[in-house]
Amino acid sequence: MSAFGQGEVVLVTGMSGGGKSVVMHALEDAGFFCVDNLPPELLPQFLGLEQQRGGARRVAIAVDVRSEGSLPHLLPQIKQLRADGVGVRSIFLDANTEALVRRFSETRRPHPLRSEPRGAGEADAHRALLDAIALERELLAGLRADSTVIDTSLLRAAQLRAWVRDLVSVRGDSLTLVFESFAFKHGVPSDADFVFDVRVLPNPYYDRELRPLNGRDAPVADYLAAQPEVNLMLGQISGFLRQWLPSFAADQRSYLTVAIGCTGGQHRSVYLVETLARQFASHGHVLKRHRELDAK
Repeated sequence: MSAFGQGEVVLVTGMSGGGKSVVMHALEDAGFFCVDNLPPELLPQFLGLEQQRGGARRVAIAVDVRSEGSLPHLLPQIKQLRADGVGVRSIFLDANTEALVRRFSETRRPHPLRSEPRGAGEADAHRALLDAIALERELLAGLRADSTVIDTSLLRAAQLRAWVRDLVSVRGDSLTLVFESFAFKHGVPSDADFVFDVRVLPNPYYDRELRPLNGRDAPVADYLAAQPEVNLMLGQISGFLRQWLPSFAADQRSYLTVAIGCTGGQHRSVYLVETLARQFASHGHVLKRHRELDAK
């Protein structure tokens, strides 16, 4: 059964340029009935119609800042729908400002909140775009806090589609634990709930035979498993999570993202993510992501 099964809904929102069209296409391919840019005030009526027709369809609805005037009403509507037994799940697509500016420059599309006088110079246009992005972050801050966040800053479209398919493949009635490896040199994922820095551990990169491999390869795994510091770090991270997972589950969290970072995102962080995912497999709902490896 889908994670958003009968009577449940996926709400796709986030920053303009964050990748909503990619996600909506992925959900449509996965069998969801998709509605783009539904005015928030029509959400209860639309879901009411779905219930009248049996409520069996998996529904994905995209809502963004184009409905600026209605956004203040969206969170109260979501909470009321949940109180009424409708399982509304929200995915928020975020990206850093540099990535958003680059995407708008590449596509030459105007930002929906951008306002600048005719004939403005390049510097004025750039400032207007930055102001629009900052305003959008402010308007969507409450919705972001209530959502499962995906940082798309460094993701290719294929990666984003795969990550969304993973999200909708797990049940939504309990906490899903997400382990993600990354490279500090490319920035910390903004969707992480916890970040662990493993750059202090022995680095297989400095072994010529291990350098071209990654943390999923047996020689690298064997090398790291033999290091006392690695096992100490694994034990401490595992112990911390086992101590606090029940509290996060009791707080009705849907997802908890644990990001493990090293210098290049190839060896140490990948190995720790793979190992922790195996250790927590009995938790029930565990996802793995390798931001740098998956981008290849």
